[in-house]
Amino acid sequence: MRADDARSRTVGLDELFGRVAGRFGRVEPRRQARAYLVGLLAPVERKNGWQLAEAAGEARPHRMQRLLNDMRWEHREVRADLRDYVVEHLGGPDGVLVVDETGFPKKGDQSAGVRRQYSGTAGRVENCQLGVFLAYASARGCALIDAELYLPESWIGDPARCARAGIPEQTRFATESDLAAAMLDRALDAGVPAGWMTADETYGDDREFRRHLEHRRIGYVLAVPGSRSIGPGDTGPRFDTVTADAPPRAWKRVSAGRAAEGLMYDWAMATLPPWPGDPPGDPPGGQDAWQRWLLIRRTIADPRDLVYHLCFGPTGTTIEQLVRVAGARRAAEECLRAAKNEVGLDHYQVRRFDGWHRHITLAMLAHAYLAVSAVHARRARAARSPSHRPESAVSWHL
Repeated sequence: MRADDARSRTVGLDELFGRVAGRFGRVEPRRQARAYLVGLLAPVERKNGWQLAEAAGEARPHRMQRLLNDMRWEHREVRADLRDYVVEHLGGPDGVLVVDETGFPKKGDQSAGVRRQYSGTAGRVENCQLGVFLAYASARGCALIDAELYLPESWIGDPARCARAGIPEQTRFATESDLAAAMLDRALDAGVPAGWMTADETYGDDREFRRHLEHRRIGYVLAVPGSRSIGPGDTGPRFDTVTADAPPRAWKRVSAGRAAEGLMYDWAMATLPPWPGDPPGDPPGGQDAWQRWLLIRRTIADPRDLVYHLCFGPTGTTIEQLVRVAGARRAAEECLRAAKNEVGLDHYQVRRFDGWHRHITLAMLAHAYLAVSAVHARRARAARSPSHRPESAVSWHL
Protein backbone atom coordinates (compact mmCIF):
# COMPACT_ATOMS: atom_id res chain seq x y z
CA MET A 1 0.00 0.00 0.00
CA ARG A 2 1.38 3.41 -0.99
CA ALA A 3 1.97 5.93 1.82
CA ASP A 4 -0.72 8.32 0.54
CA ASP A 5 -3.18 5.42 0.22
CA ALA A 6 -2.41 4.35 3.80
CA ARG A 7 -2.98 7.90 5.08
CA SER A 8 -6.23 8.10 3.12
CA ARG A 9 -7.38 4.79 4.62
CA THR A 10 -6.66 6.01 8.17
CA VAL A 11 -8.43 9.32 7.59
CA GLY A 12 -11.42 7.57 6.01
CA LEU A 13 -11.73 5.15 8.91
CA ASP A 14 -11.44 7.96 11.44
CA GLU A 15 -14.21 9.83 9.62
CA LEU A 16 -16.46 6.78 9.68
CA PHE A 17 -15.84 5.94 13.33
CA GLY A 18 -16.37 9.58 14.24
CA ARG A 19 -19.97 9.14 13.08
CA VAL A 20 -20.66 6.31 15.52
CA ALA A 21 -18.31 7.12 18.41
CA GLY A 22 -21.03 8.96 20.32
CA ARG A 23 -23.14 5.79 20.41
CA PHE A 24 -20.61 4.29 22.83
CA GLY A 25 -21.19 6.51 25.84
CA ARG A 26 -18.02 5.73 27.79
CA VAL A 27 -14.37 5.79 26.76
CA GLU A 28 -13.79 2.05 27.28
CA PRO A 29 -16.48 0.72 24.90
CA ARG A 30 -15.62 3.47 22.40
CA ARG A 31 -11.96 2.41 22.26
CA GLN A 32 -12.89 -1.24 22.15
CA ALA A 33 -15.36 -0.74 19.32
CA ARG A 34 -12.74 1.03 17.23
CA ALA A 35 -10.22 -1.74 17.95
CA TYR A 36 -12.85 -4.31 16.93
CA LEU A 37 -13.53 -2.43 13.69
CA VAL A 38 -9.81 -2.14 12.89
CA GLY A 39 -9.42 -5.87 13.59
CA LEU A 40 -12.25 -6.74 11.19
CA LEU A 41 -10.40 -4.83 8.49
CA ALA A 42 -7.01 -6.35 9.35
CA PRO A 43 -5.48 -9.19 7.27
CA VAL A 44 -6.09 -11.90 9.88
CA GLU A 45 -7.39 -15.32 8.93
CA ARG A 46 -10.27 -15.55 11.40
CA LYS A 47 -12.05 -12.50 12.82
CA ASN A 48 -12.93 -14.16 16.16
CA GLY A 49 -12.31 -12.85 19.66
CA TRP A 50 -8.80 -14.26 20.01
CA GLN A 51 -7.46 -13.00 16.69
CA LEU A 52 -9.17 -9.62 16.99
CA ALA A 53 -7.57 -9.27 20.43
CA GLU A 54 -4.15 -10.19 19.04
CA ALA A 55 -4.57 -7.63 16.24
CA ALA A 56 -5.30 -5.01 18.90
CA GLY A 57 -2.27 -6.01 20.97
CA GLU A 58 -4.34 -7.60 23.72
CA ALA A 59 -3.24 -10.83 25.37
CA ARG A 60 -6.75 -12.25 25.87
CA PRO A 61 -10.13 -11.85 24.13
CA HIS A 62 -12.05 -10.74 27.25
CA ARG A 63 -12.45 -7.11 26.19
CA MET A 64 -13.65 -8.06 22.71
CA GLN A 65 -16.17 -10.47 24.23
CA ARG A 66 -17.35 -7.87 26.72
CA LEU A 67 -17.97 -5.42 23.87
CA LEU A 68 -20.41 -7.88 22.32
CA ASN A 69 -22.00 -9.29 25.46
CA ASP A 70 -21.81 -6.85 28.38
CA MET A 71 -20.92 -3.27 27.48
CA ARG A 72 -23.80 -0.84 27.09
CA TRP A 73 -24.49 0.33 23.53
CA GLU A 74 -27.42 0.04 21.14
CA HIS A 75 -26.77 -1.63 17.80
CA ARG A 76 -29.79 0.01 16.14
CA GLU A 77 -28.36 3.46 16.78
CA VAL A 78 -25.07 2.45 15.14
CA ARG A 79 -27.00 1.04 12.18
CA ALA A 80 -28.80 4.37 11.73
CA ASP A 81 -25.38 6.03 11.38
CA LEU A 82 -24.25 3.24 9.05
CA ARG A 83 -27.32 3.77 6.86
CA ASP A 84 -26.67 7.52 6.64
CA TYR A 85 -23.02 6.88 5.75
CA VAL A 86 -23.98 4.50 2.94
CA VAL A 87 -26.62 6.87 1.56
CA GLU A 88 -24.20 9.82 1.63
CA HIS A 89 -21.56 7.96 -0.37
CA LEU A 90 -23.55 5.46 -2.46
CA GLY A 91 -27.02 6.99 -2.60
CA GLY A 92 -28.62 8.05 -5.87
CA PRO A 93 -31.92 8.18 -7.75
CA ASP A 94 -31.23 4.69 -9.12
CA GLY A 95 -31.03 3.16 -5.63
CA VAL A 96 -32.56 -0.27 -5.04
CA LEU A 97 -33.24 -1.94 -1.69
CA VAL A 98 -32.46 -5.66 -1.74
CA VAL A 99 -33.61 -8.25 0.80
CA ASP A 100 -31.53 -11.40 1.09
CA GLU A 101 -30.85 -13.99 3.74
CA THR A 102 -27.91 -16.18 4.62
CA GLY A 103 -27.26 -19.09 6.93
CA PHE A 104 -24.62 -19.26 9.66
CA PRO A 105 -23.76 -22.94 10.41
CA LYS A 106 -23.57 -23.69 14.13
CA LYS A 107 -22.99 -26.66 16.41
CA GLY A 108 -25.25 -27.41 19.35
CA ASP A 109 -28.56 -25.82 20.25
CA GLN A 110 -27.64 -22.87 22.50
CA SER A 111 -27.00 -20.07 19.99
CA ALA A 112 -30.03 -17.78 19.63
CA GLY A 113 -32.34 -18.96 16.84
CA VAL A 114 -30.30 -22.00 15.88
CA ARG A 115 -32.09 -25.08 14.58
CA ARG A 116 -32.08 -27.43 11.62
CA GLN A 117 -33.48 -25.30 8.80
CA TYR A 118 -32.93 -24.63 5.13
CA SER A 119 -29.90 -22.50 4.38
CA GLY A 120 -29.79 -20.98 0.92
CA THR A 121 -26.07 -20.42 1.44
CA ALA A 122 -25.46 -24.15 1.78
CA GLY A 123 -28.35 -25.17 -0.48
CA ARG A 124 -29.57 -27.71 2.05
CA VAL A 125 -31.09 -28.17 5.51
CA GLU A 126 -28.48 -27.82 8.23
CA ASN A 127 -28.06 -26.74 11.84
CA CYS A 128 -27.72 -22.98 11.52
CA GLN A 129 -28.83 -19.49 12.40
CA LEU A 130 -30.60 -17.52 9.69
CA GLY A 131 -29.98 -13.82 9.18
CA VAL A 132 -32.20 -11.59 7.03
CA PHE A 133 -30.29 -8.65 5.51
CA LEU A 134 -31.17 -5.42 3.76
CA ALA A 135 -28.70 -4.05 1.21
CA TYR A 136 -28.62 -0.78 -0.70
CA ALA A 137 -27.43 -0.97 -4.31
CA SER A 138 -26.82 1.81 -6.83
CA ALA A 139 -24.54 2.48 -9.78
CA ARG A 140 -21.90 3.63 -7.25
CA GLY A 141 -21.79 0.38 -5.27
CA CYS A 142 -23.59 -1.81 -2.75
CA ALA A 143 -23.50 -2.16 1.03
CA LEU A 144 -25.47 -3.86 3.79
CA ILE A 145 -27.50 -1.42 5.90
CA ASP A 146 -29.68 -3.56 8.21
CA ALA A 147 -30.10 -7.11 9.51
CA GLU A 148 -32.32 -9.20 11.75
CA LEU A 149 -31.82 -12.65 13.27
CA TYR A 150 -34.70 -14.98 12.40
CA LEU A 151 -36.15 -16.72 15.47
CA PRO A 152 -38.16 -19.89 14.69
CA GLU A 153 -41.49 -20.52 16.41
CA SER A 154 -39.89 -23.33 18.42
CA TRP A 155 -37.69 -20.72 20.07
CA ILE A 156 -40.40 -18.14 20.70
CA GLY A 157 -42.54 -20.85 22.27
CA ASP A 158 -39.83 -21.62 24.86
CA PRO A 159 -39.45 -18.56 27.17
CA ALA A 160 -36.77 -20.19 29.33
CA ARG A 161 -34.61 -20.96 26.31
CA CYS A 162 -35.10 -17.43 25.01
CA ALA A 163 -34.06 -15.97 28.37
CA ARG A 164 -30.83 -17.99 28.38
CA ALA A 165 -30.00 -16.65 24.91
CA GLY A 166 -30.76 -13.05 25.88
CA ILE A 167 -33.80 -12.73 23.62
CA PRO A 168 -35.99 -9.86 24.92
CA GLU A 169 -39.08 -11.08 26.74
CA GLN A 170 -41.46 -9.05 24.53
CA THR A 171 -40.16 -10.65 21.31
CA ARG A 172 -42.91 -12.20 19.20
CA PHE A 173 -42.64 -14.60 16.30
CA ALA A 174 -41.91 -12.89 12.98
CA THR A 175 -41.51 -14.54 9.58
CA GLU A 176 -38.61 -13.68 7.31
CA SER A 177 -41.05 -11.45 5.38
CA ASP A 178 -42.10 -9.68 8.59
CA LEU A 179 -38.46 -8.94 9.38
CA ALA A 180 -37.86 -7.73 5.83
CA ALA A 181 -40.91 -5.43 5.95
CA ALA A 182 -39.73 -3.89 9.22
CA MET A 183 -36.27 -3.19 7.79
CA LEU A 184 -37.74 -1.70 4.62
CA ASP A 185 -39.99 0.54 6.70
CA ARG A 186 -37.01 1.79 8.70
CA ALA A 187 -35.11 2.60 5.50
CA LEU A 188 -38.04 4.31 3.78
CA ASP A 189 -39.04 6.26 6.89
CA ALA A 190 -35.45 7.51 7.13
CA GLY A 191 -35.63 8.83 3.57
CA VAL A 192 -33.28 6.36 1.90
CA PRO A 193 -33.38 7.26 -1.84
CA ALA A 194 -34.85 4.09 -3.35
CA GLY A 195 -37.89 3.70 -5.56
CA TRP A 196 -37.56 -0.07 -6.01
CA MET A 197 -36.79 -3.24 -4.10
CA THR A 198 -36.12 -6.83 -5.07
CA ALA A 199 -35.92 -10.22 -3.34
CA ASP A 200 -36.15 -13.95 -3.98
CA GLU A 201 -39.12 -16.34 -3.85
CA THR A 202 -39.19 -16.46 -0.05
CA TYR A 203 -40.57 -12.93 -0.13
CA GLY A 204 -42.14 -12.82 -3.60
CA ASP A 205 -44.43 -15.72 -2.74
CA ASP A 206 -45.76 -13.90 0.36
CA ARG A 207 -48.98 -12.08 -0.57
CA GLU A 208 -49.04 -9.97 2.61
CA PHE A 209 -45.48 -8.83 2.01
CA ARG A 210 -46.35 -7.73 -1.53
CA ARG A 211 -49.42 -5.86 -0.26
CA HIS A 212 -47.27 -4.08 2.29
CA LEU A 213 -44.91 -2.89 -0.45
CA GLU A 214 -47.82 -1.72 -2.59
CA HIS A 215 -49.23 0.22 0.37
CA ARG A 216 -45.81 1.87 0.82
CA ARG A 217 -45.79 2.68 -2.92
CA ILE A 218 -42.36 1.22 -3.55
CA GLY A 219 -41.88 -0.65 -6.79
CA TYR A 220 -40.83 -4.29 -6.59
CA VAL A 221 -39.36 -7.05 -8.73
CA LEU A 222 -39.90 -10.25 -6.75
CA ALA A 223 -39.05 -13.78 -7.83
CA VAL A 224 -42.07 -16.11 -7.71
CA PRO A 225 -42.65 -19.79 -8.56
CA GLY A 226 -43.86 -20.50 -12.09
CA SER A 227 -46.75 -22.46 -10.58
CA ARG A 228 -48.35 -19.26 -9.24
CA SER A 229 -51.30 -17.71 -11.08
CA ILE A 230 -51.55 -14.24 -12.57
CA GLY A 231 -54.60 -13.22 -10.53
CA PRO A 232 -55.07 -12.54 -6.80
CA GLY A 233 -55.57 -15.58 -4.62
CA ASP A 234 -54.08 -17.89 -7.26
CA THR A 235 -56.80 -17.23 -9.84
CA GLY A 236 -56.31 -17.30 -13.58
CA PRO A 237 -53.67 -19.10 -15.66
CA ARG A 238 -50.27 -19.98 -14.18
CA PHE A 239 -47.17 -17.94 -14.92
CA ASP A 240 -45.46 -20.85 -16.67
CA THR A 241 -48.56 -21.45 -18.85
CA VAL A 242 -48.69 -17.80 -19.86
CA THR A 243 -44.98 -17.85 -20.64
CA ALA A 244 -45.34 -20.81 -22.98
CA ASP A 245 -47.60 -18.64 -25.19
CA ALA A 246 -45.13 -15.74 -25.42
CA PRO A 247 -44.40 -14.89 -29.07
CA PRO A 248 -40.73 -15.01 -30.13
CA ARG A 249 -40.60 -11.24 -30.64
CA ALA A 250 -41.52 -10.71 -26.95
CA TRP A 251 -38.04 -11.86 -25.87
CA LYS A 252 -35.23 -9.31 -25.62
CA ARG A 253 -31.57 -9.93 -24.86
CA VAL A 254 -30.72 -7.52 -22.05
CA SER A 255 -27.80 -7.28 -19.62
CA ALA A 256 -28.77 -7.23 -15.96
CA GLY A 257 -26.22 -4.44 -15.49
CA ARG A 258 -22.87 -4.05 -13.77
CA ALA A 259 -24.33 -5.37 -10.51
CA ALA A 260 -24.88 -8.70 -12.27
CA GLU A 261 -21.41 -8.61 -13.86
CA GLY A 262 -22.92 -7.93 -17.28
CA LEU A 263 -24.54 -11.37 -17.52
CA MET A 264 -26.80 -11.63 -20.54
CA TYR A 265 -30.18 -13.32 -20.55
CA ASP A 266 -33.29 -13.25 -22.66
CA TRP A 267 -36.16 -11.41 -20.96
CA ALA A 268 -39.87 -11.03 -21.64
CA MET A 269 -42.35 -8.67 -19.98
CA ALA A 270 -46.13 -8.95 -19.94
CA THR A 271 -48.65 -6.51 -18.46
CA LEU A 272 -50.98 -8.16 -15.96
CA PRO A 273 -54.65 -7.17 -15.59
CA PRO A 274 -55.67 -5.07 -12.53
CA TRP A 275 -56.69 -6.94 -9.40
CA PRO A 276 -59.98 -6.31 -7.60
CA GLY A 277 -59.52 -3.56 -5.02
CA ASP A 278 -56.64 -1.87 -6.84
CA PRO A 279 -56.89 1.93 -6.60
CA PRO A 280 -57.56 3.44 -10.03
CA GLY A 281 -54.94 5.58 -11.72
CA ASP A 282 -55.45 9.33 -11.33
CA PRO A 283 -56.00 9.82 -14.21
CA PRO A 284 -55.94 6.31 -15.74
CA GLY A 285 -52.53 5.78 -17.25
CA GLY A 286 -51.29 9.04 -15.79
CA GLN A 287 -48.27 9.72 -13.58
CA ASP A 288 -49.97 8.38 -10.46
CA ALA A 289 -51.06 5.08 -12.03
CA TRP A 290 -49.30 1.87 -10.93
CA GLN A 291 -49.58 -1.58 -12.42
CA ARG A 292 -48.19 -5.12 -12.36
CA TRP A 293 -46.11 -7.07 -14.82
CA LEU A 294 -44.77 -10.56 -15.26
CA LEU A 295 -41.03 -10.51 -16.00
CA ILE A 296 -39.41 -13.75 -17.16
CA ARG A 297 -35.67 -14.43 -17.36
CA ARG A 298 -34.54 -17.15 -19.77
CA THR A 299 -31.03 -18.60 -19.91
CA ILE A 300 -29.58 -18.27 -23.39
CA ALA A 301 -27.86 -21.66 -23.35
CA ASP A 302 -30.92 -23.47 -21.96
CA PRO A 303 -34.31 -21.94 -22.88
CA ARG A 304 -36.00 -24.27 -20.40
CA ASP A 305 -34.22 -22.52 -17.50
CA LEU A 306 -36.74 -19.82 -16.56
CA VAL A 307 -37.01 -17.48 -13.58
CA TYR A 308 -40.31 -15.67 -12.98
CA HIS A 309 -40.76 -12.25 -11.35
CA LEU A 310 -43.94 -10.52 -10.24
CA CYS A 311 -43.39 -6.77 -10.63
CA PHE A 312 -45.22 -3.65 -9.47
CA GLY A 313 -44.40 -0.07 -10.35
CA PRO A 314 -45.39 3.16 -12.07
CA THR A 315 -47.10 2.92 -15.43
CA GLY A 316 -44.60 3.37 -18.22
CA THR A 317 -41.82 1.36 -16.57
CA THR A 318 -39.69 -0.32 -19.24
CA ILE A 319 -38.31 -3.83 -19.40
CA GLU A 320 -34.78 -2.40 -19.09
CA GLN A 321 -35.73 -0.76 -15.79
CA LEU A 322 -37.19 -3.97 -14.39
CA VAL A 323 -34.15 -5.98 -15.50
CA ARG A 324 -31.84 -3.48 -13.77
CA VAL A 325 -33.77 -3.89 -10.51
CA ALA A 326 -33.72 -7.68 -10.82
CA GLY A 327 -29.95 -7.53 -11.37
CA ALA A 328 -29.44 -5.75 -8.04
CA ARG A 329 -30.00 -9.08 -6.28
CA ARG A 330 -26.60 -10.27 -7.49
CA ALA A 331 -25.01 -7.16 -5.98
CA ALA A 332 -26.52 -8.02 -2.59
CA GLU A 333 -25.35 -11.61 -2.86
CA GLU A 334 -21.85 -10.33 -3.56
CA CYS A 335 -22.14 -7.99 -0.54
CA LEU A 336 -22.86 -10.90 1.76
CA ARG A 337 -20.09 -13.01 0.24
CA ALA A 338 -17.57 -10.16 0.56
CA ALA A 339 -18.66 -9.37 4.13
CA LYS A 340 -18.00 -12.99 5.09
CA ASN A 341 -14.70 -13.27 3.25
CA GLU A 342 -13.23 -9.84 3.99
CA VAL A 343 -14.58 -8.67 7.36
CA GLY A 344 -15.62 -11.87 9.12
CA LEU A 345 -19.40 -11.47 9.05
CA ASP A 346 -19.72 -15.16 9.96
CA HIS A 347 -16.65 -15.47 12.21
CA TYR A 348 -18.38 -14.57 15.47
CA GLN A 349 -18.27 -16.74 18.60
CA VAL A 350 -21.31 -15.48 20.48
CA ARG A 351 -24.51 -17.24 21.47
CA ARG A 352 -26.65 -14.39 22.75
CA PHE A 353 -29.19 -12.49 20.67
CA ASP A 354 -27.67 -9.06 21.31
CA GLY A 355 -24.13 -10.37 20.77
CA TRP A 356 -25.12 -11.59 17.30
CA HIS A 357 -26.60 -8.23 16.35
CA ARG A 358 -23.59 -6.33 17.69
CA HIS A 359 -21.02 -8.35 15.78
CA ILE A 360 -23.12 -8.21 12.60
CA THR A 361 -23.48 -4.43 12.96
CA LEU A 362 -19.75 -3.85 13.31
CA ALA A 363 -19.03 -6.22 10.41
CA MET A 364 -21.54 -4.34 8.21
CA LEU A 365 -19.85 -1.09 9.22
CA ALA A 366 -16.45 -2.48 8.18
CA HIS A 367 -17.83 -3.75 4.87
CA ALA A 368 -19.50 -0.39 4.15
CA TYR A 369 -16.14 1.28 4.72
CA LEU A 370 -14.57 -0.99 2.08
CA ALA A 371 -17.45 -0.34 -0.35
CA VAL A 372 -17.11 3.43 0.04
CA SER A 373 -13.31 3.23 -0.21
CA ALA A 374 -13.72 1.39 -3.52
CA VAL A 375 -15.85 4.28 -4.83
CA HIS A 376 -13.20 6.82 -3.87
CA ALA A 377 -10.47 4.65 -5.41
CA ARG A 378 -12.35 4.52 -8.72
CA ARG A 379 -12.74 8.29 -8.70
CA ALA A 380 -9.04 8.75 -7.97
CA ARG A 381 -8.07 6.47 -10.86
CA ALA A 382 -10.43 8.35 -13.17
CA ALA A 383 -8.87 11.67 -12.11
CA ARG A 384 -5.39 10.34 -12.88
CA SER A 385 -6.54 9.09 -16.32
CA PRO A 386 -8.35 11.96 -18.11
CA SER A 387 -10.89 10.79 -20.66
CA HIS A 388 -9.80 13.44 -23.18
CA ARG A 389 -6.53 13.64 -25.08
CA PRO A 390 -4.44 16.83 -25.23
CA GLU A 391 -4.63 18.85 -28.42
CA SER A 392 -2.22 17.70 -31.11
CA ALA A 393 0.92 19.78 -31.64
CA VAL A 394 0.61 19.41 -35.40
CA SER A 395 -2.17 19.84 -37.96
CA TRP A 396 -3.10 16.83 -40.00
CA HIS A 397 -4.30 17.08 -43.61
CA LEU A 398 -7.55 15.15 -43.78
